[in-house]
Amino acid sequence: MDWFQRLGSSFLLAGQVTLHLLQGRIHRRNTLEQLAAVGLESLLIVLITAVVISGVFTIQVAREFLNFGASSLVGGVLAIALARELTPVVTAVILAGRVGSAFAAELGTMKVTEQIDALYLLRTDPVDYLVIPRVLAAGLMLPVLAILSLLTGLLGGMVICASVYNISPSVFLTSAQTLLTAWDLIVCCLKAMVFGALIAIVGSSWGLSTSGGAKGVGRSTTDAVVTALLGVFVTNFLISWLAFQGPGSALGRVL
Repeated sequence: MDWFQRLGSSFLLAGQVTLHLLQGRIHRRNTLEQLAAVGLESLLIVLITAVVISGVFTIQVAREFLNFGASSLVGGVLAIALARELTPVVTAVILAGRVGSAFAAELGTMKVTEQIDALYLLRTDPVDYLVIPRVLAAGLMLPVLAILSLLTGLLGGMVICASVYNISPSVFLTSAQTLLTAWDLIVCCLKAMVFGALIAIVGSSWGLSTSGGAKGVGRSTTDAVVTALLGVFVTNFLISWLAFQGPGSALGRVL
């Protein structure tokens, strides 16, 4: 019951954040600090993960496509897989573990040490001062990280194809350019933006509802990460279902 209550509080917090954003209540200095924390400090691990994921996917796909004489499709299939699913989801998983947990732990510590109550005494709204900068930072930076991860993944896949399977970079890039569409990139950025906002809201909500001292902070941090990951996977299914209904047409452009 406690989990469902906190989940309901997350929906209420999301409504508050939306209303305050429409009113233009943005704390600029905190937002800039969170943009740096979410984006710059997560960049290296996101790019390394992108190279590893794309490398594994390329190895698994290329060897099968070569048996069917379809090596020219490897680049396009990798580009579609990265743009539609792997890049936004894997980036969101990394940020849920790194940023979502940090949000929950930081705000949870502030809650149990009564720093949140001190903000109220200073007539400062914690939603404006603490939550909105984190939501904006995660929602804006995750699409940027996703696009950089996509480009890095394609580069890594191209290197593996050229060095291991003798697929020339020109064939790889032509295939990726032919099969990948603007809609795929739009959906990639949309997913990343939604995932980022969801991670920030869940982490902030669980942090602000923390009780029970240090033990409560640890429990809130763990529950926030698990809930954010569950939300990412469910939301990913819903967006994919809405964005890619009907028969696909990507392979029809090259066959």
